[in-house]
Amino acid sequence: MMKRLKITIIAVLSLVTILAFKQYEQNRVIVNKSFSFGERVEYRVHYGFINAAEARVEIAKNISVVNNKPCFKINVTGRTTGAFDLISRVRDNWRSYVDTVAIVPQMFYLNIQENKYRKEETIVFNHDRDQAVSTVKEETKTFKTPNNIHDIISGYFYLRTINFDRVAEGDIIEVPTFFDGEVYKLRIRYVGKDVIKTKFGRIRVLRLNPLIPDNKLFKGEGAVKLWVSDDTNKIPLKAEVELAVGSLEMDIKSVKNLRKELAWY
Repeated sequence: MMKRLKITIIAVLSLVTILAFKQYEQNRVIVNKSFSFGERVEYRVHYGFINAAEARVEIAKNISVVNNKPCFKINVTGRTTGAFDLISRVRDNWRSYVDTVAIVPQMFYLNIQENKYRKEETIVFNHDRDQAVSTVKEETKTFKTPNNIHDIISGYFYLRTINFDRVAEGDIIEVPTFFDGEVYKLRIRYVGKDVIKTKFGRIRVLRLNPLIPDNKLFKGEGAVKLWVSDDTNKIPLKAEVELAVGSLEMDIKSVKNLRKELAWY
């Protein structure tokens, strides 16, 4: 009798602990000193000396409310330029409404125009039920997701809140991400600190290595290299992508309304 009672108490305590932890995770508060309303960063993408594309990451100046939560409205746009625009025309628009407290997405929208390919999708996240509800055209599907799931934009902004002074070189950070109807882990290896030269001057950076599965387009798992500012902003300043043939590079073109001025020297 006593043994059975002991097992029951342990089981109940374990269940309470799990539920309490889950409730905490659902109502998490992430300290964000890295970004705020009105931030705007533009990039130039080039293949050797040839301009290939341009991209812009912009946080709206005003707060948005989605699922009764105050959110950052974050737009990411990308388009090909010059000769690349004649070969492969791209006009992509991605948008995430990121909870200002928990730094998780409440809604995600994409509008892809790549040559003749078109896709428009809206995803509403229900974090209380761990669900993502995707609507493409008039078809709606509901997907089961892990607790505190991210989209590809919110995952990047969440990474900006991490204190890398507490991350050891070589450590891999994993962020559960929902994209194209699937859940996968965004995996980023912290390589260490460095100094790079840009058109604005030299600056201290953190070196990150997004890990991607082997495929025919990229040259190995570590084909993508990223340099972000070694400060509270943690904005990407430079990226290199090693392709099966040649490589693409991305450099910062302009920046406005950061929470803290970049320390060029």
